Amino acid sequence: MMKRRHLLVAALLLAANTAFAQDGPVKMIVPFGPGTTTDTVARVVGESLGRNLHQTVVVDNRAGAGGSVGTDQVAKSAPDGRTLVMGTVGTHAINAALFRKLPYDTLRDFAPVAFIGYTPTLLVVGANSPVKSLKDLAALAARPEGVTFASAGNGTSGHLAGELLAQRLGGRMIHVPYKEGAVAMTSVMSGQADFMFYHPAAVMPQIKAGKLRALGASGAVRSAAASDVPTLMEQGIKDFDLVAWFMLYAPAATPAPTLATLRTAAAAALAQPETETRLREQGIEQRAMRADEMAPFNKLELVKWAELVKRSGAQVD
Repeated sequence: MMKRRHLLVAALLLAANTAFAQDGPVKMIVPFGPGTTTDTVARVVGESLGRNLHQTVVVDNRAGAGGSVGTDQVAKSAPDGRTLVMGTVGTHAINAALFRKLPYDTLRDFAPVAFIGYTPTLLVVGANSPVKSLKDLAALAARPEGVTFASAGNGTSGHLAGELLAQRLGGRMIHVPYKEGAVAMTSVMSGQADFMFYHPAAVMPQIKAGKLRALGASGAVRSAAASDVPTLMEQGIKDFDLVAWFMLYAPAATPAPTLATLRTAAAAALAQPETETRLREQGIEQRAMRADEMAPFNKLELVKWAELVKRSGAQVD
């Protein structure tokens, strides 16, 4: 199997090594700040993609408006394959429902290049919290004062996961948005907020250090990065399958031959063992997705998250 895999990678690399449209670097826009999970994922993928294209891939952080600023820049960039965006469940699914006037159209303005992977979030509480189970959390939420849950901001996947949990468990759960996920996590560790949903790559070091405790995972299956943590659905919470995902996009009018080159190079990059390992270290689980599957997947995600945003009442403009 390994030999066949290496032969496949070699074949993909050979196809991608054809001359790329123009000389000069490829810019990969990250619509969030340095050090975020999206930034780390982009740098891992960009390094490998650059080798396959025989081009330098420059990661450019353009944060703002929940990722909409940098994403819109790519939507309006020249469709020559030189400017890409590391899209997320936020920029390409949640924001369409969260913002009344989003400056780009998620489906019309982009051409998917590669599905990078996904990660469930972990429901965590502070290590000193009296909450040891979902039953404990439900009991606290049933009190008049309820409980608080932190997130990296209004409309983020962590916010919406908390709102869905409130609907499923009942009781009073008050959202406390922060500007950054790391600050929100600190608030949970200190006991200022009762719980939060966040990426395994961020919370696992704190769990291992004895500062956080995980109660469950938000996906349909357990996280590979935290295989001992049962999913919420395993614990009786129905229809709780929310994961964060990452997809690389080019502007919609990018010519078919250029898109084909980018897709081949990206597929080869994702198939390389080093890339797989580095993504896994960030809690990213890969899922093979053909070019003709990516846009339909995106469309379904738009519908799913729009319903959840509507239920939560979240709005940022």
